[in-house]
Amino acid sequence: MTVTTDRPQMLVTEFEELARHAARTIEGARLEFINGHLGGKAVPDGDHGRIIQWLTRICMQHRPDLWLDPTQGLRIETYREGRARPDGSLAPADAFVAQGEWADPTPVLMVVEVTSYDSDTDRRDRVDKPRAYAETGIPVYLLIDRDTCELKVHSRPDGVRYETVQTLPFGKEAALPDPVGITLDTEPLKNWVR
Repeated sequence: MTVTTDRPQMLVTEFEELARHAARTIEGARLEFINGHLGGKAVPDGDHGRIIQWLTRICMQHRPDLWLDPTQGLRIETYREGRARPDGSLAPADAFVAQGEWADPTPVLMVVEVTSYDSDTDRRDRVDKPRAYAETGIPVYLLIDRDTCELKVHSRPDGVRYETVQTLPFGKEAALPDPVGITLDTEPLKNWVR
């Protein structure tokens, strides 16, 4: 199939079937459909997992009413009908009950991505996902960028992009804006990069 900028690679229903099949037959397969393009997420390494564990504990301490779900897929993008698998989705504990593999993102307060050491991370995590999450209206997008040793806090989505992006080096305090309302001491992140 020829891919153009105005046409997706496949229908979203075709993608969902492909993703189900891949999950059943290929260990660790995590497919996404963003901006009309099929993509795969790299299998997380140990440091990646440790970062999500660190952030989950902080969220539980400061916001016990919420859960940082590391597995839930989300329906994103109104135009392209995308599907994303964030490394974490911060939402009320029961937000995804009975939602299936691809949940409604409305209750999500923040999505989290931790960069992987793969060739696709630049386009996926730094370009496509901020746009897709902003279009979806998710209030905060937290990018933990292990390549640059920086945290990028995206906030104030306007339906097209995030109006505010704060970039902080690992080691600085990062205030996650409302509705999250948590301040992170990012010093430990220095331990989990190459």
